[in-house]
Amino acid sequence: MKKILLLMFSFGLAGPAGAADITAGKELAGACAACHGENGISVSDDIPNLAGQKAKYLAAQLRAFRQSERKNTLMNAIAEQLDDAEIDNAAAYFSSLPGGTGTATSSLLPQLDADKVGFPADFPTAFTRYTTIDFPKRGQVRHYWANETAMEAARKGDLLPDGALLFVEIFKAKLDGNGKPIEGSDGHIEADQLAAYTAMEKQAGWGDAVPEILRNGDWSYAVFSSDKTLKTGVNEAKCLACHKPEVAVDYVFTLPDLQKKARQDQ
Repeated sequence: MKKILLLMFSFGLAGPAGAADITAGKELAGACAACHGENGISVSDDIPNLAGQKAKYLAAQLRAFRQSERKNTLMNAIAEQLDDAEIDNAAAYFSSLPGGTGTATSSLLPQLDADKVGFPADFPTAFTRYTTIDFPKRGQVRHYWANETAMEAARKGDLLPDGALLFVEIFKAKLDGNGKPIEGSDGHIEADQLAAYTAMEKQAGWGDAVPEILRNGDWSYAVFSSDKTLKTGVNEAKCLACHKPEVAVDYVFTLPDLQKKARQDQ
């Protein structure tokens, strides 16, 4: 009998070394709720339900995201922060929930749909345009602006303080007769129709209600229509997850461009 038990342990037949902790998984899953719902039923048709899925399947997908074997900007950023135990716990929690129908959806987390950022009344007069980035595959060109609070910090080479506001104008590209974006004399795509604005603003305490796995310090994000109307119901979790890996530059992809422009203007 002892020999049989020894063989079972040797070949891993006696079960996992430690059972997954569903309670710990539930706590961790709070950060997933912004997209996958508080009970594992997702918030939109293009996000999968996790409730009732096989735990081993969910764990395998999270590990694939962690290793970037499966590509998704948001999920890669989330999974990179999880160790094996956390992955197993989260998978066990979602697996323990009752599954939903294919058409079921749930609402966003309230703290990730708080609409904190307003359209700045002094844009663009009190802002500095610091860079332009082309997105030819999307047929867009984007102009990046910063308020004086952000510019002053950038001149000193500091990270951006409370009150910093970065604003982006998103334009549709001018197209030639073949439907290709036209390049202007400055080497960038020529702007045509204004499509939308995006913004990120930092204020003390704004990140307090955001789960740590998503939190970008005290930055918050917003999207505005071309008529300056706030787009409500935007899932801020996608913005937070995309910027999360950029902690070294204060979650701001264009911080080096901002600092370069600020030094040039001194």
